[in-house]
Amino acid sequence: MKLAVAGTGYVGLVAGVCFAEKGHDVTCVDVDERKVKMMEAGKSPIFEEGLEELMQKNNAAGRLHYTTDYAAAYRDKDAIFIGVGTPEQPDGSANLNYIATVSRQIAESVERDCLVVVKSTVPVGTNDKVEQFIHDFLIRDVKVEVASNPEFLAQGSAVRDTLHAARIIIGTQSKEAEALLKKIYEPFELPIVSVDRRSAEMIKYASNDFLALKISYMNDIANLCELVGADIGAVAEGMSYDARIGANFLKAGIGYGGSCFPKDTKALKYLAGQYGYQLRTVEAAVDVNAAQKTRLYQKACKRMITFEGLQVAVLGLAFKAGTDDLREAPSLDNVKLLLENGARITAYDPVAADNFAKVYPAGENGRGSIAYADTPEKALKDAHICFVFTEWEEICALSPEVFREQMRIPLVYDGRNIYHVEEMKSAGIEYYSIGR
Repeated sequence: MKLAVAGTGYVGLVAGVCFAEKGHDVTCVDVDERKVKMMEAGKSPIFEEGLEELMQKNNAAGRLHYTTDYAAAYRDKDAIFIGVGTPEQPDGSANLNYIATVSRQIAESVERDCLVVVKSTVPVGTNDKVEQFIHDFLIRDVKVEVASNPEFLAQGSAVRDTLHAARIIIGTQSKEAEALLKKIYEPFELPIVSVDRRSAEMIKYASNDFLALKISYMNDIANLCELVGADIGAVAEGMSYDARIGANFLKAGIGYGGSCFPKDTKALKYLAGQYGYQLRTVEAAVDVNAAQKTRLYQKACKRMITFEGLQVAVLGLAFKAGTDDLREAPSLDNVKLLLENGARITAYDPVAADNFAKVYPAGENGRGSIAYADTPEKALKDAHICFVFTEWEEICALSPEVFREQMRIPLVYDGRNIYHVEEMKSAGIEYYSIGR
């Protein structure tokens, strides 16, 4: 089928590439001419395992195209997928300006009946408004219906999550729209859950917020474990055998980040407030996560007199391994505090360092300074203290001896519970983690 995808971020580009991989003819639309040329050359603008290889394969096969000419892209398609961002606003609500812009472009461009499919995460009821908005601005006498098709990909495994999803959620208001979406997804050979539009929108928020709840719950329990002398790793293992609980999202750490959980929890909280309802569980998850991000820094403050002039190693900058995304990354909160208090930081991340340098360029920053190393060992050289924020393989592979040999003072604060407590202590490392 002939498809168009608006937006070439994590949602749009991954969807477009995977549709092409399954045999559809796909045109990806973006406003940035530089990005378009980059993608035409087979280069991905985002770091995502396996994505660039599939781009190159489907570019060569002639199934994948890129353009800034939205009118040409939308004119004759069977379906148009919207995968643009819905960033968080100061009050926690979702900014729908990009959705509105694309919707009007579609309305002014389509020359045949088509289905518009919103993959972006949007508040419940948004698809109703999108359909009305498109109808308001339609130029030609064509039939346009809107469907909801939320994504459930995780950054770092987005291609795999799309091609091998646990389920496909489609929200439609007519049998015709349902049949067309099922036909588009037929080559994926995956379970399809067909519901109404508003339920599909809510499934996305309810799923993401439930996972965020699990993370915050485990972090809360981890903090209590420290006080009572229990080991959160052992607790999580014992819980994981209960099929009602499951083994996923039980790992304690320094909180969730990225483009989904922080934004979606706040958006659902805001939505509930608009209807006069208080989602206490979601509010608790948001509060716990906000405090958890700087828990290691607060621990270190109790140990140190000052960070002024101290050499600080920071291992890992991305919000998690497998991505270069810094959105809501705990590293941002902690580096800000360290620099404000005069620390001299040397940071390492195998993928996200360039993005981080756009926020904190190498050199003097406030009272402190920051430099970037190309190996974790170089970041640790002569450090008085080390913070671990991302569980990259290169960081997980470090032995206790490396910390002892490279650091001036072997003092380590591990926000991912990577290393074994006894091994670190036996090697002479003063070691702090989460819930252990």
